[in-house]
Amino acid sequence: MYQEFFGQMKKMLVQLDGWLAAGAAFAQANSFNPDELLELRLAPDQFAFARQVVIAGDTAKLAAARLTGIEAPKQADAETTLEDLRTRIRGVVAYLESLPADAFAGAATRAVTQPRWEGKWMTGADYFLEHAVPNFFFHITHTYALLRHRGVTLGKRDYLGPVSLREPAAAAT
Repeated sequence: MYQEFFGQMKKMLVQLDGWLAAGAAFAQANSFNPDELLELRLAPDQFAFARQVVIAGDTAKLAAARLTGIEAPKQADAETTLEDLRTRIRGVVAYLESLPADAFAGAATRAVTQPRWEGKWMTGADYFLEHAVPNFFFHITHTYALLRHRGVTLGKRDYLGPVSLREPAAAAT
């Protein structure tokens, strides 16, 4: 189960990389510096665009690390350009691609904690479903919304990416 969910997170991060490319193209077409996008926010008390991207990637990689016990790559949190963010997201995708399916054995019962939980913990299953998945989609959806709000032409298909459509079965003769 976890391998499939992380496959979806990986897919969404690839989509995110495409959104960032679309943002850069939009900036070029509209004669502004694409790095201005890094400061976008929908509300004054919300993290800026760059932090939304970073948290989406960190949520995926740290959840995978916590559930597999395989250390996630350390990233400097020093991204100052749209291209830096793209590089960071590609690094997270590469890490997720490196995880073998059997690394998730026992993930559901693994005890997961974080420093901000002040000694409390969750099972891997609870952590994944109640924290990692909603947090990932919260931040990735904000990045999409911020780009759309700025005028970048993205649609639902850009959000969803490729889906597993199949041809109808041939009629029996």
